[in-house]
Formats: sequence, C-alpha cells, structure tokens
Amino acid sequence: MAPVKKGVQINEAACDLAREVANEGDALVAGGVSQTPSYLSCKSETEVKGIFKKQLEVFIKKNVDFMIAEYFEHVEEAEWAVQVLKASGKPVAACMCIGPEGDMHGISPGECAVRLVKAGAQIVGVNCHFDPLTCVQAVKMMKEGVEKAGLKAHYMVQPLAYHTPDCSCQGFIDLPEFPFGLEPRILTRWDMHKYAREAYKVGIRFIGGCCGFEPYHIRAVAEELAPERGIVPPGSEKHGMWGAGLEMHTKPWVRARARRDYWEQLLPASGRPQCPSMSTPEGWGVTKGHVDLLQHKEATSSQEMKHVLEMQKKAKSSA
Repeated sequence: MAPVKKGVQINEAACDLAREVANEGDALVAGGVSQTPSYLSCKSETEVKGIFKKQLEVFIKKNVDFMIAEYFEHVEEAEWAVQVLKASGKPVAACMCIGPEGDMHGISPGECAVRLVKAGAQIVGVNCHFDPLTCVQAVKMMKEGVEKAGLKAHYMVQPLAYHTPDCSCQGFIDLPEFPFGLEPRILTRWDMHKYAREAYKVGIRFIGGCCGFEPYHIRAVAEELAPERGIVPPGSEKHGMWGAGLEMHTKPWVRARARRDYWEQLLPASGRPQCPSMSTPEGWGVTKGHVDLLQHKEATSSQEMKHVLEMQKKAKSSA
C-alpha cells in the first residue's frame, strides 16, 4: 500500500504538473491559497496566517510566477492572505467570491478592493459564486472604488459558467441545485462571447472562468477578444466564428443559422417540462463564528445530520 502523501508533497507535485503544462504553451504558473476553515472557526490572525505561510513555502521553493489569493468570502481573511503572499516578492492577485452586495459582513466590493490593494495586491477581482455578468458588475464596482481612493490596480474576473439571477449574497452554494444539479443553468458559448466583451469594456484584462467552465467556453472568450489579442484560438476552424462552419450543413434551415445575429438573439429552451425559471435559495444566514461552521475532523454524525435537516427545513419555510 502506497504511503499517504502529506499536504506539502501534494502541493509540490501540483506545482510540478502546472509547470510542465505551462511550458507547453509559454504560460504562467500561479501559487494559490483560499479561505480556511480556521477563519470561519474564529481562529486567530496568527493561526490563519500560519496556514498561508506553510503553503507559501512550497510556492517559493517551486518558484511559481505569481500568487493568487482567491475564493474569500470575508475581506479580512483575504487581506491576511495578501499580506502573507506579498512577502514572496512575486505579483499578487486577490479575488473574492462576492457579488454586488459585497462580502459576508456587507462590506461593499469597492471597499473590499481598496483594502486588498492597500494590503499589497496588484490585481483584484472576483471568482466563483456568481454568473459572468454579475461578476463583471462586482468588479466594475471594485474598479470604481479603487479609482475613487486614488489607487491603481489591474482587474481580474473568474465567474461561474452557470446562470445565477436568483442568488443572494452567498451565491450559488445556496441554490437547491448545488452542487450536483446545476447543468440546466449552464451558459452557452454565445453567452460567453457577451461576457468577454462586457468584461473587456469595463477594463478587466484578466478574463477567465471558474466552476462549470468547459474548454469551449474559454475558446469563446478567446474568439470574442481575438481582434484585441491578435490571435485566433486553435480549434476555431472546426466550427467557424459565430457558427460560420454551418454554411456547409446539408439542411438549409441549419445553414441559415451561420450568422452572428442568430446566435446573439437566441433564447435557448430548457427542454424540461414544468421546469421553473428560477429557484428559491436556501439562505441560512450564517457566517464566521456561527456554531454550524465550526471546523470538524470527523464526518457528520447522525445527531448532527438531524440538526442540519431541521435547519434546512426552517430555512425553506422562511424563504
């Protein structure tokens, strides 16, 4: 039986794999940290920073190109992460998993961005929890806050590939479909074209994706911004920009779809009889310090599961 690898060994192996792939396309490698159970369990700043420092040691050893602190619900913890990562001397990007309502304590996107820049981040933005256009709106608010404060930064966005118009402050993790029933919400490649253009117009230059993104989504982003980048992404010739490849289809009504305005104006059907247009999020309203978020080392017990089900029932009845 193979010995169990420690966290340090896993991170070292991950860095090696990332570098191997990056070298194939002249890409950069990032060392990333994210929110910790320790912060939600109200551990001290020293203890939380200690976790980030352990990870940073590996990134320095492997000489990654830059650092990312991402998927933070609370700006305070994100600040702590940035303060640790900037000690590497590498560029630091900081992304929060927030929408226009701000972090879990109601701190606005603009104020979050200002605090992250002051902590040492050169790039700020959002990732996960919300759909592309919602994330673009949040980053726009960040940019406005940074500029109003007389500071400078670059901007980054890595949204979900799911529609989330019904999400509140905590995003898609409150949706009843999370995490295994989200496929009906997936964005089309044409939605991604719109997202890429809106993000670019706002002034965002690091444009990517998070949960739900597939290769064809990223290709759509690259295709939309091909004029600005001066590069048409590999694989585009298979279908042609905006469906141009359909011009050779045997069916004339399909050939008629080989144009941009058709796909831009399409309102896709779900194909699901009686499918609701939106869901009712399970907004439990708990965050850092709440007993339900205390870190556990063991699997949920039957007694704890009973409590969780009672809480879920209560949340649904009050929604």
